Amino acid sequence: MSTPNTTMALALREGGFASAPTPQVPESLAPHLELREVTLPALGPGQVLVEVSLSPVNPSDLFFVQGGYGQPRVQGNAAGFEGVGRVIAAGGAAGEKLIGARVSFLGTGTGAWAKHAVADAALCIPLHDAVPEADGAALIVNPLTAVALVEKGREGGKAFFLNAAGSQLGRLMLGLARDEGLEALAVIRRSGDEAALKEMGASEVLVTSDPDFLSKARAVIKAHKPRVLLDAVGDQATADLFFAMPTGARWVSYGKMSDEAPSLNAMGQFIFMDKHIEGFWLSRWLPSAPPEKAMAVIKLVQERFATGKWSTRVAAEFSLDKAIDGVIPAYLKSAGKVMIRP
Repeated sequence: MSTPNTTMALALREGGFASAPTPQVPESLAPHLELREVTLPALGPGQVLVEVSLSPVNPSDLFFVQGGYGQPRVQGNAAGFEGVGRVIAAGGAAGEKLIGARVSFLGTGTGAWAKHAVADAALCIPLHDAVPEADGAALIVNPLTAVALVEKGREGGKAFFLNAAGSQLGRLMLGLARDEGLEALAVIRRSGDEAALKEMGASEVLVTSDPDFLSKARAVIKAHKPRVLLDAVGDQATADLFFAMPTGARWVSYGKMSDEAPSLNAMGQFIFMDKHIEGFWLSRWLPSAPPEKAMAVIKLVQERFATGKWSTRVAAEFSLDKAIDGVIPAYLKSAGKVMIRP
């Protein structure tokens, strides 16, 4: 089988970072991406070529294509951080054992929104046959983040807050927390999912649009005494909730779903109540984790998908030629994953 030198991809129109803050979701992908043939780089030692079968659209992808993510764009490169596919070539002995294997991968050499992607063999996860394709496509970014964040939640005691609890990532954390005997206190922006989230493992559900949100939050804090807030939103309700939490509370920011920055109106709490705000980025956490720790986390993630404890809700699926027009409307109207099938 000959190895392709080019591939069809959703390529970045611009490079570098954006010159101004970017919204959570762009109005359209058309200003940022174009469908075209791109050149595949020669495989280096430790790299593999993956024939991509499915790739998710994550919030981080949408920030990245706009130039608002923590790493610069490379003009002309394919977008897309992760996916699932079959390894068809290797750049050295380290990747040869993966040839023919179905893997979850991070597109470290080229992006995953393409028919082929270059990835580091060390960051490819050979998949158990029982792991469905959609779960394999979204097995790295959200699931590994879920495991790492639930660990952070545990550091503050038995109970912790998480907002955006109805998202795919939030639901993963709810199930994991329940199974590990923790009390996940879910926060959502609109009512309607309270019963479903409790069934998934939430000990409490708070709705920020509720006029009594803060008074209800204070009652939950008094009952459960959470000291960690896992935040994917970054809005004023999150700040108000954090300032209602007890001494020693930690606000762990890992996303910014809100386009409105919060006002930190109780700064004295950082001095007198030993409160902290910190960030979490999987791209920094994963390389810094000890190898045995990373392997244990990957094993746990696969087991949860293979046994059905976790599953990926798919809202819509688009081919490369339909993705630029179809992804954003589908993304905005559904809580499930939007997928790209090259």
